[in-house]
Amino acid sequence: MKNFFKLQCIAIAVFLISCTNNNDESAPVFPEGSTESVNLWVQDSMKRYYYWADQMPVKPDYRLPVKDFFKSLLSPQDRFSFMVNTEDSSTYPRSIRNMYGFDYSIVQLASNKVVTVVKLVLQNSPAFNSGLERGMIITKVNGKIMTAANAEAMASSIKDQTVVELTVGKWQNGAVTDEKDITVYYGFSFEQPVLSKVFEKNGKKAGYLYIYDFPDGMTQTLNQKFGELKAAGVQELILDLRYNYGGSVSSAAALCSLIPSGLSSGSPFIIFKGNKNGGEVKRTFAQQIAYDPKALDFNTLRANALGLQKVFILTSNSTASAAEIVVNNLKPYMQVIQIGDTTLGKDMAGFVVEDKRKPRKISWQIHPVIYKVFNANEAGEYSNGISPQVNVNEFAGLPLLPLGDPNETLISSALNGGYFKSVGKDNARVKILFQSDVPPVMMEK
Repeated sequence: MKNFFKLQCIAIAVFLISCTNNNDESAPVFPEGSTESVNLWVQDSMKRYYYWADQMPVKPDYRLPVKDFFKSLLSPQDRFSFMVNTEDSSTYPRSIRNMYGFDYSIVQLASNKVVTVVKLVLQNSPAFNSGLERGMIITKVNGKIMTAANAEAMASSIKDQTVVELTVGKWQNGAVTDEKDITVYYGFSFEQPVLSKVFEKNGKKAGYLYIYDFPDGMTQTLNQKFGELKAAGVQELILDLRYNYGGSVSSAAALCSLIPSGLSSGSPFIIFKGNKNGGEVKRTFAQQIAYDPKALDFNTLRANALGLQKVFILTSNSTASAAEIVVNNLKPYMQVIQIGDTTLGKDMAGFVVEDKRKPRKISWQIHPVIYKVFNANEAGEYSNGISPQVNVNEFAGLPLLPLGDPNETLISSALNGGYFKSVGKDNARVKILFQSDVPPVMMEK
């Protein structure tokens, strides 16, 4: 299952049995297998790795249920750390996207009409196979009309079910037409392809890449796509990261290595800053790419690099983590023209902390924030998101067009050099009231 927020920005499995300081005579001792003993393991692990370890309570209540105990240790600044019990699927984060393969936004149009717009449908997902398409309007969920008032409760109810009945229609001339009922069952969504296009504009060729996420082992795909773009003679590049939650920092580094000119294997890419135990870790492009054992090496990738001076990057409120690293960490090397909406604001990375004993004695798995991330110029601290230079609401013009269509709102803005013909009245008056992939607390930041 793909977790709602991918904390595994660096794929490491940590062999961790206990971090208890044996010199600490006051350290409690609990029977093995008890809730208290598991909580002590959680506390010791967090003391060692957690970015805000110095803010943890000195005397937590070891009697709490494990998940509640974990929450009691978290900093108020932490929006992203979580833990799961690998033997209990109900403890995993749930989202409409990873359960059914689609996402939607509830939007108030310039006319004040409120509509629910399907903005993303994953390829070969349950939603895709049921006939759901980007741009459709959802009028009812399980027979109930969805409104801004009941949106949050409705989204929660969808995640609590294994089948959802949708009434959907098309947006034409300011109204919903051709309504029909479709049924979407809970199921698996396959790995998403990288969509590439080449557009002609003013005598120039512009390459376009829609990248859904950053799984480990994607360098071969990136190398192939950039080889095709280079062979086509593209002079500009549009990166579409608007729904990209992130993933592997190594894959993000590989993407970044393929875009600007002037890079060498020693060019600095990223700085990780942790707690007093983690310290500071600096990695070059080559070092970070090599962290993925399946990756092509830096020099192989650079053979297909486009060598550009600027790049257009399309973002939204759900652009997060490694996708934000792409936006931030390209800036020392080229002009980044960001178009769309402010990103989520996950300027952090981490790895999985778990018990690797054989046989394993603790089934819980911790996904903590371990590092803050910075670019080669030590610029970071974007917990409130990275704001675009060109603020464009993709819902300013309905119906939503397919991703990769040159007339789609954000893409057309990039093709026009970052200008959007409708910026102003409609762009400002269209308001996003709810997004299924962005918790309300994060929309209000």
